[in-house]
Amino acid sequence: MIAELRGKLSRKEPEEIVVDVQGVGYRLMIPLSTYLALPEVGTETRLLVHTLVREDALELFGFASDIERRLFRLLLTVQKIGPRLAVAALSGLAPDVLVAAIQAGDAARLATIPGIGRKTAERLILELKERVARVVVGGRQKTLAPDRMEEDARSALTNLGYRPQVVEQALAAVRAEGAPRHLEDWIRKGLAALARA
Repeated sequence: MIAELRGKLSRKEPEEIVVDVQGVGYRLMIPLSTYLALPEVGTETRLLVHTLVREDALELFGFASDIERRLFRLLLTVQKIGPRLAVAALSGLAPDVLVAAIQAGDAARLATIPGIGRKTAERLILELKERVARVVVGGRQKTLAPDRMEEDARSALTNLGYRPQVVEQALAAVRAEGAPRHLEDWIRKGLAALARA
């Protein structure tokens, strides 16, 4: 099992990256929270890894912090939550917000995550409310120039599969509420606006 990778970041997209470890390129699926913490392409990086082995595939999921990996593994224990939906949950809400929503029984907030409906949100609360309390959350947000933040948020949301026109409307709604100071907030508020659309 691969638990950690250290190497050169050779490709970076909001949903997946490639890390070159001594000439071997490892493809990892990642949540947005990890994407935001990554260095520039071509530089050295270190990621914690969850290895998923199935009959027909070997998949690697990368995380910038132990808290993200622990939440990912916890989400996988919930019935009907697969690895891609677990990544979507970590992309849709910051780890501390995700934990707080589960603890508070806030199904409406959890249902704003793409792919998670009301019933799945209620299942998350039912199965994880007690267990998630053991997860200690902490993190950092990346600060960029205001115009660069909006552009990066636009790119991230488009790469997640949303139509450019719909993304523009969502970002306009975020701008109208007052431009966020962090890229992570741009993306999360953009996702919330897309969920309301």
